[in-house]
Amino acid sequence: MDPNPVLSDDRLTTAGLFFEAAAGLQGTLEKRLSAEVGLSAQWFEVLLRLARSPEQRLRMCDLAAQVAMSPSGLTRAVDRLVDAGFVTREHCPSDRRVAWAQLTPAGLARLEEAVPVHLSHLDEHFMAPLDADQRAQLEDLLRLVRDHVNPHAAQLSPDHAL
Repeated sequence: MDPNPVLSDDRLTTAGLFFEAAAGLQGTLEKRLSAEVGLSAQWFEVLLRLARSPEQRLRMCDLAAQVAMSPSGLTRAVDRLVDAGFVTREHCPSDRRVAWAQLTPAGLARLEEAVPVHLSHLDEHFMAPLDADQRAQLEDLLRLVRDHVNPHAAQLSPDHAL
């Protein structure tokens, strides 16, 4: 008896492989980052996004979209980063509804310590089976999918400057 063709659809296989790979990679990277660098993956991601943004700051809503967190979840994370001295929160003088997260020099220094270790983890667990062409192709494909399902992650608000 042939299996139900709906259950063997290649789209299910492709999506399943993507989710299995992402879950395995995320779990491994989170454990190693915490154990070897002392930063949670969440903190690392927030600090990295800020460091790679213009003036090392983002509106909280833009940062939430980039790190795929709810606004309340991001607020809690940023509150902890503020307490640690890695981020400051600034309010827009022209619009009280807008708040910015700004990387501090201490936050940047902490991130700069963590990045080389994290890169070695990425090399070992993610990049190792891929050659340079495959890495470039994977990046292009992931960007294409990300932009389709989460277009706000790739955009900055039009009023990025204060």
